[in-house]
Amino acid sequence: MSQITVTMKRTYGPDELPQIWDELRRKVGDMAPTLPPGVSTPLVNDDFGDVYGIMYMVSGEDYDYKDIQDYVDYVRREIELVPGVGKVTLAGAQTEQVFIEISVQKMATFNLDPALITSLLNSQNMVTSAGNIKIAGDQLTLRPTGSFKSVEELGDLIIPGTTGNKLIYLKDVATITRGYEEVPSNLVSFNQNQAINIGVSFTSGVNVVEVGKAIEAKLQEIDYARPAGMTIDSMYNQPQEVDKSVSSFVWNLILAVAIVVVVLLVFMGLKSGILIGLILFLTCLGTFILMKQAEIELQRISLGALIIALGMLVDNAIVVVEGILMGRKKGLSTLKASQEIVGQTMWPLLGATIIAITAFAPIGLSPDSTGEFAASLFYVLLFSLFLSWITAITITPFFAQLFFGKEGDKQVEGEDSDPYKGAFFNTYKVLLDFCLRFKWPTVIVIVVLFVMSIVGFGYVKQSFFPPSSTPIFLIDVWMPEGTDIRETREAVSEMEQMARDTNAVEFVSSTVGKGFQRFMLTYSPEKNYGAFAQIAVRTTTSETAAAAMSSLRKGVEQQFPQAQFKFKNLEIGPSTDAKIEARVLGADPDVLRSISADIQKIFNDTPGTVNVRHDWRDRVKYIEPNFNETQARRLGINKSDVDQTLEFAFAGLSFGLYREGTNLMPIVGRLPDEERVDIDSLDSLRIWSPTLNSYIPIQQVVNGFSVKFEDPIIQRRDKKRTLTIFADADFEYDILPAELFSIVKPQVEALDLPPGYELQWGGEYESSGDAQEALFASLPMGYLIMFLITVFLFNSVKKPLVIWCCVPLALIGITSGLLFLGKPFGFMALLGMLSLSGMLLKNGIVLLDQISADIAAGKEVYQAVFESTVSRVRPVCMAAVTTILGVAPLISDVFFESMAAVVMFGLGVATVLTLLIVPVLYVIFFNVKYRDYKEF
Repeated sequence: MSQITVTMKRTYGPDELPQIWDELRRKVGDMAPTLPPGVSTPLVNDDFGDVYGIMYMVSGEDYDYKDIQDYVDYVRREIELVPGVGKVTLAGAQTEQVFIEISVQKMATFNLDPALITSLLNSQNMVTSAGNIKIAGDQLTLRPTGSFKSVEELGDLIIPGTTGNKLIYLKDVATITRGYEEVPSNLVSFNQNQAINIGVSFTSGVNVVEVGKAIEAKLQEIDYARPAGMTIDSMYNQPQEVDKSVSSFVWNLILAVAIVVVVLLVFMGLKSGILIGLILFLTCLGTFILMKQAEIELQRISLGALIIALGMLVDNAIVVVEGILMGRKKGLSTLKASQEIVGQTMWPLLGATIIAITAFAPIGLSPDSTGEFAASLFYVLLFSLFLSWITAITITPFFAQLFFGKEGDKQVEGEDSDPYKGAFFNTYKVLLDFCLRFKWPTVIVIVVLFVMSIVGFGYVKQSFFPPSSTPIFLIDVWMPEGTDIRETREAVSEMEQMARDTNAVEFVSSTVGKGFQRFMLTYSPEKNYGAFAQIAVRTTTSETAAAAMSSLRKGVEQQFPQAQFKFKNLEIGPSTDAKIEARVLGADPDVLRSISADIQKIFNDTPGTVNVRHDWRDRVKYIEPNFNETQARRLGINKSDVDQTLEFAFAGLSFGLYREGTNLMPIVGRLPDEERVDIDSLDSLRIWSPTLNSYIPIQQVVNGFSVKFEDPIIQRRDKKRTLTIFADADFEYDILPAELFSIVKPQVEALDLPPGYELQWGGEYESSGDAQEALFASLPMGYLIMFLITVFLFNSVKKPLVIWCCVPLALIGITSGLLFLGKPFGFMALLGMLSLSGMLLKNGIVLLDQISADIAAGKEVYQAVFESTVSRVRPVCMAAVTTILGVAPLISDVFFESMAAVVMFGLGVATVLTLLIVPVLYVIFFNVKYRDYKEF
């Protein structure tokens, strides 16, 4: 069998794929006539995108497959009627067959040719039309009898004898039975009971939680039809997992909002805190409305984006409210103060908001699977940040008049009118004055810290995506290549018992012969191999899963030393076959295997490496009958006759199809069990000779049988033979795949490959590189747009450079945060780092705009720099504190933890950069002389 996997270029979106698949299907169909005779028609399967979010296992200890199949068919029909259900597919169902067993002796005695039986069965059971006849003006259909009404009637088939012109009934020479295919292609079990898997997918745009509840209600409604002792269990239930995840995130969102509001109340007062909290509520409400219109569901990514955005959502409102409060302290009315602050900051805030949005744009514009996976993060931030700007300049001034009144604060004669007084502001003034006085030492200190952060970043653990917190882990089992699927099933049954005996295990399910149906977007099912099995184990919690994995791995590796195992958690993000993959490309299979052995030795000799294997598997034995073509031609026998004789003797030869209603069951002819069990029976086989019109020993046309070895699997990549070596990091060893890869990579690349052979790296290294490449493909344009916006805002290049020089310095906080918390730097951390640049630029823009406004108002330049920076202390600190505390609940989420660490620590440093380094760089860039702030 040949299987070709086609991967689309990242430039094509989901709307274009159906047309591409249609063109591919047409071209493959055009090539079909050119294939060799006997090759089946190529089949193009483009349904890999289907995800079966609900996986039911129907099993019964005392029931056979027929009983289970009947109930499953009924359940399937009922589930398909539930609104929101897309497809309902089955796995593990066994094909029922009709077996006609004829011994060699009887076939020889009656000189029965298997081809004659095949011809008779096909013609007798064929659906044909006898036409119709007109009688007395009526049109009557002719329907002759003779079709088989039951399996037993097959025995009444009359076979003309070749000797004595005797008529022979098929039942006189054959045993006719009904059963299941002897060598199944897939076997499914649940808690060691044979089962049939029902996979349910959803239509696009539906609420999977509601559809899941509707399916559960339907199952309860039809429960009366379930046979006693038969169970229908849930192996994986996406609606329930989504409900738990969303509920947890909703609570995190509520907690984050509460934290933000409390911070506002504490630092800005009761009225200001309530006002900004109200604006935050309206912004979130508007975001939910836009998400509904854009068909963005509430899920982990979209809700996480809202939590990340919370601090930024109040930033614009804080600037406006702070300006109104400062204006009122100067005696201005609320309306006048609102007009001044909105007129002054409206366009800078818009530019800063666009920059913050643009910082997240590479996520939404990334064309690869990672970008598609996290795209909702960008769109939620786009909606929410833009709405925050609109509400800040429109609704905030309106509510300010309601909360603060129309008149400004009354000035008491002799009272200091400086609104920036008190211990906090005075302390900051002293610190700012110190940095401005010693500007070059300050810059040197920052540069040293930046260099240290670059060096320290090399000690940060690297990762791509973290594992899922769902308490399910998978065990890939590879028996020696060539192992019969039934032997694999026996071994897996023992492994299941060991898993069930492990503490905290709720259930164990397995599939033999191939992987499970695709029940998660990030899950890739294994192809069909008789020696392969996959076991799914669910534990009570994600914490107990790790202990169960460790305990079970030791047991199965000791009990089954001949097998290879891979224990793995479910993945949240895009997954690969292995964390480390080395691909060797070349022409000679022997050379490829030799290079593979060298690479596997390097992997095995590296501590912390497990699951070392390759995708060509071990060579397997096969039996080669040596066909004597000269002798065979004299006897009227060809190679196809030999093939069919051997197939009839052991695997079974197809005799046609038996129709039972709408079901079609293969009719398989074969020898009885006692004549098929021993390889020694090869020499005693007899083959039909058309020339002699009788059976002859097969040895007359076959000069013995040879045992040889062959490659069971040959993989090609872009038409080149490719052998891939896999390895993973041991979950019990304190090492990440990226660290392990950095150890083995130079050793593997040091190997001297023969001419014409090349090495490529796949796995997490390739996936992470592709994701970052797709992300950074749009990054230069995004940052160019951000820089041009700052240039247009200030009509200058020098002022934007002051802000942009601070952007790389955020690495100081990022490195310290990841090292302090011990979190790895992965794809989501990279997105957090990009978002930091937008936050830093936004604060810097508003600060420089305030400096420009004060200079335009007639203030001396140094005074304008100093006082403008002081005026931005509270808004910048408030925005930073609300953002940092807002994302704090995400630090415990495995998916967002690294991003939360980057934002929290990075923004903390970015706040210092905005309030201290930006004014220092400004006075350096514009050569502003120092003055004591007490002089003005």
